[in-house]
Formats: sequence, structure tokens, C-alpha cells
Amino acid sequence: MNADSFQKIAPSIPIHPGIYKYYDAEGNLLYVGKAKSLRKRVSSYFNKTFTSYKTYELVQRIERIEFTIVDSEQDAFLLENALIKQFQPKYNINLKDDKSYPYIVLKNEPYPRVFLTRRKIADGSEYLGPFTSVGKVRELLDIIRQNIPLRTCKLNLSHTNIAKGKFKVCLEYHLGNCKGPCEGLQSPTDYAEDLKQVKNLLKGNLSPVVQYFKTEMQAQAESMRFEQAEIYRKKLEHILQYKAKSTIVNEKMGDADVFSVLKEGDLAYVNYLMVRSGTIVQTQTSTFETHLEEGQEELLAFAVAQMRELFNSDATEIIVPFPIDFPEEGTSIAVPKAGDKRKLLDLSTKNVFYFQEELKKKKMLHLEEKSDEEKRSVLHGLKQDLHLPALPVHIECFDNSNFQGSFPVSAMVCFRDGIASKKDYRHYNVKTVEGINDFATMKEVVFRRYSRLSREEQSLPQLVIIDGGKGQLGAAMEAIRELDLVGRMTLVGLAKNEEEIFFPGDTESLKLPWDSESLKLIRRIRDEVHRFGIAFHRNQRSKGVFTNELQQIKGIGKASADLLLKTYKSVHRVSEASSEELIALLGAAKASLVYGHFHSVDSEG
Repeated sequence: MNADSFQKIAPSIPIHPGIYKYYDAEGNLLYVGKAKSLRKRVSSYFNKTFTSYKTYELVQRIERIEFTIVDSEQDAFLLENALIKQFQPKYNINLKDDKSYPYIVLKNEPYPRVFLTRRKIADGSEYLGPFTSVGKVRELLDIIRQNIPLRTCKLNLSHTNIAKGKFKVCLEYHLGNCKGPCEGLQSPTDYAEDLKQVKNLLKGNLSPVVQYFKTEMQAQAESMRFEQAEIYRKKLEHILQYKAKSTIVNEKMGDADVFSVLKEGDLAYVNYLMVRSGTIVQTQTSTFETHLEEGQEELLAFAVAQMRELFNSDATEIIVPFPIDFPEEGTSIAVPKAGDKRKLLDLSTKNVFYFQEELKKKKMLHLEEKSDEEKRSVLHGLKQDLHLPALPVHIECFDNSNFQGSFPVSAMVCFRDGIASKKDYRHYNVKTVEGINDFATMKEVVFRRYSRLSREEQSLPQLVIIDGGKGQLGAAMEAIRELDLVGRMTLVGLAKNEEEIFFPGDTESLKLPWDSESLKLIRRIRDEVHRFGIAFHRNQRSKGVFTNELQQIKGIGKASADLLLKTYKSVHRVSEASSEELIALLGAAKASLVYGHFHSVDSEG
């Protein structure tokens, strides 16, 4: 629509507050905006000289304009945000985050259960959240389970079923984790009081919970029920410990929402701190994409509205770095210059800058956000830098892992088209190697991997990275030769410290420029195999899969074995320790057992 065409309809545009919608010739919604005066705001699009090509492009595409008059600027603000969220027009600011945040649901049923969910459905249940951290939610649920006895069963605890005696209390009742509502041992009123404390905990309002446990503890003590009083004392201590771990600003401060913004080109990063009763209970940084000439004030106002709605915030104070037009009734805007509020704002700003830096680091090491053409360009560069015979669209990387010189495992990660293919990741418990032998371990796992691919007639990778120097690479090549796969793929070794690349048989290493895209991809793959291997190793240890050679010595328990490993770092170094050193660490009796285990052959010889 040009200026002449607009002038014909300009007199019909109302001067009242409201929202306007721009449509193109195909009827697609291009843009939604709000205005104190619709005629003045819309006219500005057709009467000004554009400094942004995107705004010019929007105006050229407008074929039809629709208006909705509202009673106030606040109504226009709320309606605009609702329509943007519903239709996500091409030229409006868009929230790029598409995460599925967890909620805690209080189920709509007699004696409601409390549990974690990502599905919010209209079933009459009460949903608290969403929460930005699953870990934080699980910690809260653990606090609840340890201190507030609620039922976890799925029984239909209707009044009729309980009255008929259909159910019997389970183990949870005998363990003290449930008060037995299934047998009518807990009244709905008492259960509702427990739920009230749950809601206070989940909303970060810990003071009422602390006061509740104090009152109950005193009441039990006054009634001479000291065992019950001790239970409440322990629960109170647990809640206070959790409270001490929380980031407390000032308990007298009350509730507030804190926002900061950092704009970079067409992207903006907005950090949100949710403060309840002077404690930071949630924090989130989101990315917004801009399409026109929106200033920081307009962008932040939009982000505040979107994020407050997303996280169901009802705080009446909003703390921001500069004044914004935010006409939501019952709220006040604060731009602090000093004090606790300023410290909160500085913390939010620190978070938003950290988020930006982390994104930059990820983009340096990841190809996920690159276009297909950019991904191919990096792979072509890697092919050229390593003189590969084929484009490395399939790359695999191996790494060995052990703990203090014991318990060897190996890991393999797979990248396809430069992207991690996690379904193809593999981990290996070493089967044929005795003790710690990185070379033999590498040979075993490489042999196992490619004998299986060959047996199942699966495609082989173009590039295999062995995380280690010439020794590990040589061991891997032994496996490849035994499998008669030489020439079917390229193997290289990556030295752990210098990031030098070795080829089989070469005396000199290849050093790529530190900032080259090829080396960034290799680092990314190397870091991923480290992460995957360490995670697997930690998981195996936690399951008790590994047995420590030291614990096999009769008379040496886990505590002594752990002390030896902590001191000497490996079983091999323990075997080299002198009798005097062991006595100083363990005492004469246990030292004799350990020393005798490793030196019995020598004494017989």
C-alpha cells in the first residue's frame, strides 16, 4: 500500500486507543500493533522516511488494515500481546525459545497427589509454575516428600470407597511418608493444610512453612509427645537448610520481577529474575527476534509482558534498567540507582551478558545452527585440511577413561553431517584387558566396533579420531589391519595437550590454525567424547559395577581402599609404596596386609 492509497482511508481510522492489524494480498497477518491513537500511529508508517529496509518492505506488502477499538491503553497492551502470542505475525517481535517447561500439578481428585509434569491440560487440576530448572523442581519435590507426608498412590480415594474400607495402608504409611487417608486415618482438612504448606514451598514463600513446623513442634512438646516434637524439629532444620542455600536478597523486600536486556542486531536477550519474599526463586534468559526498528524500550516492554505471562507472575513491582511503557493495572515500574534493587538489576545484567557469551562459544564449537551450505563448507574444509579421500560426513571418535588408575571403560561418539548423532553413541566395558593398558584397550574397542559394523554390513565412517597420541593410534590401526579394513577409512590421533593431529606412520604431526573451522569441529567432537565417557564412567561407579583390586585384599575394606587411592592416585602406585609409608597411612596391621598382597612373590623368591 502506498501513501496515496493510504490517504484515502486515513479519515476512516479511529482516533481511539486500540490495536491495528496489517494483512498482505493473500490475507496473511503481517503485523499487530497497539496505539493510544490508532489514526496517529498508523499514519506514521506512511508519512515517514524509512531508515530500515524491513519496515519499508512491510509497508509495501500491506494490502488491508483492520482495527479493534478498546477502552484503554492497558486493554490495547494486553490484546496486542495476546494476538502476537496466538498468531506470531512475521514482522512482530518473536520469542524464539520453544522449550517445554515443567510444572508441578496438584491433581484434581480427593486427597490430591503432587507430581512433576510437562503437560498442562484443562482437567481442573492446579498447576504451579512453570519452572525454568527441572533440577530445582526435583529438589523441591524431594524437600516436600521428606517433610510433608502426602499420598503417592493412584487409588480412587472417594469418600464412599474409604467408608466401605476398600483399601489398606501400604508401606509408605508405615515409613511415615503418608498419613493413611485411604483408611480414613487422615481428614481432608488436615490433608488440605499439608497442601497449603506445599504451595508455600513451591512459590518460594518459606516463612509460613517455617512457622508451621515451629508451631507443631511446640505443640507436640507441650503435650509431652517428645518423639513427634523431634520429628518436627528435624523437618524444621531441613527447611532452614534449604532456605540458607537459596539466594536471599532481603527478606523485607517482598515480591518483584527483575528484567535486563541486551540487544545485538536483530536478536535481543532478556534475563528475568523472579524474586519472592526477598529470595530469587527462578531465573531465565530468553532470546527475542526483532524485525522492524523496535527500540530497547518497546522490546523490553514486550518481553516483560510475555515472560510474566509465561511464568504466571503476579508481582506488583517490576525492576528494569530504564523506564518502559507498561500500562498493566496494579503494577509499578522501578529503575533503581542504588540499594538491594540495584544489586538485583546488576545481577540480572550479569546473567544476560553471560548468556550472550555462552551462545557465542556454542556457535564456535557447534554446527547445529548453521545452514546446510555452511555445514558442508566446514566438512569440505576438514577434508582439505586433513587431505581426506572422501568428504567426512560420518565421523567417529574414541576415548578411554579410568578412575585414579583403575576401572577402565571406553566411549565412542558419532557425528553425521557435522552434527552429533546420539543414537549412534556407544560405550564399552573393557573385556579382554587386564589392568590399565590404554593401547590394548583402544585396540579392543576399535576392533569390537568395526567388526560389528562389517558383520552387519553397515556403512563405515570416512574419518575416525583416536583421542590420544601415536601409541593409541598405532593400537587402533592394529585392529583395523586385523579386520582387513585398511584404506576403507582414515584414522588420525589427536594429542591431548597440544591438539596435534597424527597420521599412522608419520613422524611429524599436523597443527591446524587454532581458530580454523576444522579444528573447532575436531575440538567439539573431542569434548563430546570426553563428556560421554566421563558420564558413563560416573554412572558405572555409582551403580557399584567396578570392583577395586584393593578391596579384594582380605581385611581391607572400602574406606581403607578409598584412602589408598586418594593418597596414591592409582593401584600401581600403591604397589610401589614402602612398608613404612603404608604403616604411617593405615597402621601396622592393615599395612602388612596391603604390602604382603603386592610383595608376596618377591618374598618367596
